[in-house]
Amino acid sequence: FTNPETPGYVGFANLPNQVHRKSVKKGFEFTLMVAGESGLGKSTLVNSLFLTDLYPERHIPPAADKITQTVKIDASTVEIEERGVKLRLTVVDTPGYGDAINCSDCYKPIIQYIDDQFERYLHDESGLNRRHIVDNRVHSCFYFISSQGHGLKPLDIEFMKALHNKVNIVPVLSKADSLTLPEVKRLKRRILEEIQANEIQIYQLPDADEDEDEEFKEQTRCLKESIPFAVVGSTQMIEVKGKKVRGRLYPWGVVEVENPDHCDFLKLRTMLITHMQDLQEQMQAQINAQTKSSP
Repeated sequence: FTNPETPGYVGFANLPNQVHRKSVKKGFEFTLMVAGESGLGKSTLVNSLFLTDLYPERHIPPAADKITQTVKIDASTVEIEERGVKLRLTVVDTPGYGDAINCSDCYKPIIQYIDDQFERYLHDESGLNRRHIVDNRVHSCFYFISSQGHGLKPLDIEFMKALHNKVNIVPVLSKADSLTLPEVKRLKRRILEEIQANEIQIYQLPDADEDEDEEFKEQTRCLKESIPFAVVGSTQMIEVKGKKVRGRLYPWGVVEVENPDHCDFLKLRTMLITHMQDLQEQMQAQINAQTKSSP
């Protein structure tokens, strides 16, 4: 307990350090939902994003079983630690979505799951013991759009319109390595036009503040222009010019997952990591708006 030599110094400048220590000790929680038709590479992309295997015992049903299969909710939780910072990541998968012949109500179990998590969190927060509340609310939803179509399907539009007031929707264009760069740009533009025409609210990245450095401003601008993110996922390591990279090997060459010239994988991961807090705050703001509007 010594008096600081700097005149006029009280010590509250140390408050951010207290918040940092408390946050690192407590760890962070994030729940990510991945939705889209089967075969679009959802599981591969999630494993690529977090460098982990979330589905070690995954069973893929045969085509005959998918005809009558109903939508299931499969939540997988993993504890990830990087440089002393712990992240409790929950990935919510939706096997069976879009696989049946009649898909008119296939998104209703997903909406029910999201609402149930909101109710559970509200119930825990209203209780007496609120020190160890587990937040399983869905903070963001990566919605996978097929690159083999000519834009959004009617099911895509119905799903996003049903969920855009409940969760942050991030549209993802899957298996972008099956398209040329001009085709990717054209399909992105078509998807954004259809999203706007159907008044679907997707997650909007916040603008960079004026006092931010130019590099962060440029990064934010680049991320905004990349939506929907055209991605390629792979957990396979391939040697290219003496260097190990994660990618997909084809007869004509290698598609590098983490090469920004090949796909938007790095941009998607950067968006998720750098705006994870904002995704949680936006989700809370949506809940508050719904609570106020409901009678």
